[in-house]
Amino acid sequence: MITGLAHTAVCVPDVDAAVRWYETVLGLRVLSPPYRMEGDAISCDMGELVPAPVVVKAAIVGNAVGDHVLEVIEYPEAPAPPTADSSVTDPSVTNVGLTQTGLTHVGLVCDDVEATRRDLEVHDVEFLTAGIADVAGVRTTWFRDPWGVVFILVEKRHADRPYWRQHRP
Repeated sequence: MITGLAHTAVCVPDVDAAVRWYETVLGLRVLSPPYRMEGDAISCDMGELVPAPVVVKAAIVGNAVGDHVLEVIEYPEAPAPPTADSSVTDPSVTNVGLTQTGLTHVGLVCDDVEATRRDLEVHDVEFLTAGIADVAGVRTTWFRDPWGVVFILVEKRHADRPYWRQHRP
């Protein structure tokens, strides 16, 4: 049985640069610095997904030690870096997000969405929405990292509840 969610992995062309950006701009902590994996173990794990030779450079960033983290991945030996299947910002889709499958975005919780947005704007973060929405009991705004990964900032009204239970009385 599934007992929880572990991580969300984002593929970038340069793990070191991405880790610096996530740490400096988003304020995430480096929980596991960049490391390189190659050899039989990683080939057994991903050999059917990544062209040989299977080499993965990865790091873990987040707010605390635990499973709710971002895994930042680079495939340095792959001929072309893998890309996400879709995004809510894919311009080729008429009804954005409605007909796409696959990863669309990563949700980040913050205490104050307005203040967090202002802090990110100082770092020239590209926001995808003009302002802040109030929907389903949370306040939100959307942005993209330098590698095209889409994030939503979520401010909860009730700190004691998970974000998905904010709209309930």
